[in-house]
Amino acid sequence: MNNNNHWTGGNRVELLENGEEFFPRVFEAIRQAKREAIVETFILFEDKVGLQLHAAMREAALRGVKVDLMIDGFGSPDLTREFIEGLTSAGVKVRVFDPGQRFLGKRLNVFRRMHRKIVVIDGERAFVGGINYSADHLLDFGPKAKQDYAVELHGPIVAEIHQFVLRAIALGGKGAGWFRRRLRQAPAAAAHARAGEADAMFVTRDNRRHTNDIEQQYRAAIRAARERIVIANAYFFPGYRLIKELRRAARRGVDVRLILQGEPDMPIVKTAASMLYHHLLHAGVRIYEYCDRPLHGKVALMDDKWSTVGSSNLDPLSLSLNLESNVIVRDQAFNGVLWERLDHLMQHSCKKIDTADLASEWSGWRLVRSFFVFHILRWYPALLGRLPRHVPRLTPAEAIELASRRDTGTSQPTGGATQTEAA
Repeated sequence: MNNNNHWTGGNRVELLENGEEFFPRVFEAIRQAKREAIVETFILFEDKVGLQLHAAMREAALRGVKVDLMIDGFGSPDLTREFIEGLTSAGVKVRVFDPGQRFLGKRLNVFRRMHRKIVVIDGERAFVGGINYSADHLLDFGPKAKQDYAVELHGPIVAEIHQFVLRAIALGGKGAGWFRRRLRQAPAAAAHARAGEADAMFVTRDNRRHTNDIEQQYRAAIRAARERIVIANAYFFPGYRLIKELRRAARRGVDVRLILQGEPDMPIVKTAASMLYHHLLHAGVRIYEYCDRPLHGKVALMDDKWSTVGSSNLDPLSLSLNLESNVIVRDQAFNGVLWERLDHLMQHSCKKIDTADLASEWSGWRLVRSFFVFHILRWYPALLGRLPRHVPRLTPAEAIELASRRDTGTSQPTGGATQTEAA
């Protein structure tokens, strides 16, 4: 396991469920920022949530706060020129992760996406999770509103997250000198005094030195579990080794439960996960399908202390291609809160899957399918890892807009970029 993954003590960690809890807390934090606000997100839509984030960042920048926004070129393709200009004209630094080339208006390099969702305020307060900035994370969106989670963090772990996001910007083009200057402006060590009793670990996945850190942490925790394992994950099709650890845990008497999508936002998600049902159920794993609305969460707990919340799904994209971030928490109180929330889902919003529900399948087809699924799970991490690992680019929105004007013959400067062009 990577030596950079270590426990940091003295933290306060609060679970935030869905946009109703997450958005007000983040927007308030940005409005209260005194020196710096850094936001990374995969998806930013120009809807009522995106406009609130826009307003909070613009107000902070106009009063002198250094505001950095990083968006993914694939996940956030449709912001208008006016939206971006409203930020850049106020001083917000808008950067697009790996915008790539377009063909007939479509981005071709759909892999290696920046899938993280991180906010750091003044180097003293951080948010990490799976919630994007879009109205479909609010209940009033309707039946397709997403169920999701994030955490707010205070304490020494925030300094590590802060350094990480600054380094990501520096590696994207600003350079080591910029990184050192920004780091010197960070809060002194005294500002990161103990804020609580939780141990925390910030774990990331990239395509260079940390290709499987998050999966390794999951597997180590599963091996160590003695009483219970609960994993709630939106896109579940992990590698062979993780599946094997889950089966082994169930067979040694651990109460292993999976909460997966029953009303998926993409039908293929449920189809892929259901291919594993026989394999897991026969080993004693309990499977629950969340049926109220699409599940978008990426959380888990083991026994009564270990928990994780983050952006990483347990599927090929997250485990082998995307850039991801999770916080792992070692704290009985936080574990208890997460257990109460997940237990409530299983009790009131899930359908428990039994082997009888799968009996209608022809046994011969099930045998053939299991053979192919076994080999896909066994080999896909290595195969996907061979896809091109180009150095990801962070491109300022203004630079993309200038190139776009040259390509289209537009000469009048606009001061910003549309996110469609940026992608």
